[in-house]
Amino acid sequence: MTAAHYSAGETVVIEPAAKLGGVLRTEHIQGCIVEQGADAWLTSKPWAAELARELGLELQGSNDAARGTFIWKRGELIPFPDGMQLVTPTAMMPILRSKLLSPYTKFRMGMDWFGKAKRFAERERTVGALVADHFGMEAVDYIAEPLLSGIYGGDPFELSASSVLPKLVERERKTGSLVRGASVEKREGALFTTVRDGLDKLIGALTPKEWVRGAAEQIERGDGAWRVRVSGDWIEADRVIVACETHRAAKLMPELGSLARFRHSSAAAVSLGFRREDVTHPLNGFGMLVPKVERRKITACTWMNTKFPHRVAEGLVLLRCFLTDVRSADEELVEFARKELRETMGVTAAPVFQTVARWPKSLPLYEVGHEKRVAETERLIAGLPGLQLIGNAFHGVGIPDCVKLAKRTGLQE
Repeated sequence: MTAAHYSAGETVVIEPAAKLGGVLRTEHIQGCIVEQGADAWLTSKPWAAELARELGLELQGSNDAARGTFIWKRGELIPFPDGMQLVTPTAMMPILRSKLLSPYTKFRMGMDWFGKAKRFAERERTVGALVADHFGMEAVDYIAEPLLSGIYGGDPFELSASSVLPKLVERERKTGSLVRGASVEKREGALFTTVRDGLDKLIGALTPKEWVRGAAEQIERGDGAWRVRVSGDWIEADRVIVACETHRAAKLMPELGSLARFRHSSAAAVSLGFRREDVTHPLNGFGMLVPKVERRKITACTWMNTKFPHRVAEGLVLLRCFLTDVRSADEELVEFARKELRETMGVTAAPVFQTVARWPKSLPLYEVGHEKRVAETERLIAGLPGLQLIGNAFHGVGIPDCVKLAKRTGLQE
């Protein structure tokens, strides 16, 4: 829809779901704003905020005065160390005080300052290999994996370091160290930004006058034009912008078959509302992450009362749990979430409301070879004038990344 918003001339949006917006979906339940997909974006990436302001929407920053993340380790929620630049420490004292890491891992992090450029710095490696080479496997298990699983949902030993952590790869190439040269990123304002009244307001503001409900079945090139078959009928156009997942795009025309090489992982969001008196946990942070080595079902839980207090009605607690299981029934997913909230946060009461959202094959895996696959895809599309591809599988997975690419594509003639 962003591409359509910025496109000149008449546009038609084709969408198989009953509502526009893809994975951005909002429900308003008992005075709470319950996002079913992403709930915000990184403030440091300006493109989504620029679009929202252009549309006249009110923005809200996260409650960073109470910012903090906890890692579940051996039956305890342990604060994530302060001063981390994603997987890299920028100061050693918070690391030394932390209970999250062993003395050996802390020693490895301290000694990394004296690293020298190594021969493997010139070839593509996985995130897991990069972090393990410098800090050891404990840092992979309790820092890299839980931090990245909520973004990509993949195995650190499959994700491409150059695509996921390009700054660290460049730092290693130049200095041989991940720690040397790292510094705390200066931020103005909140870490996260969202549309105050829900991301559905963004979708509503972008909704075009004309959209067709139905699944695109085929794309063909004609004489000087393109056409798309939707529910058996053909729609002709001067150009076509494909914004669906790559595995779906691969089925639309033979030339796009190579897109099937881009893999995605799946996720489900279980949102649970509780009475405030039934939750004794202090909710003293944005939420918790559950590393794969400790995991049963839940990968993470966001404490919305702390992250975005305005989204939770007075007297209630809103917890958003994320799971990789999209096959179990709704009731089973809710029970999985409730069981693990009892174990990790001591929440024993029944929720006053619950919702389940499933997003199968929706999180793109930026695996080793990702940059090469993107370059090959862009060369392919360049040979098909009038056909363009956008989405989170290419140049960034967040809302701002998608907005940036869609705007650039929409403005192209």
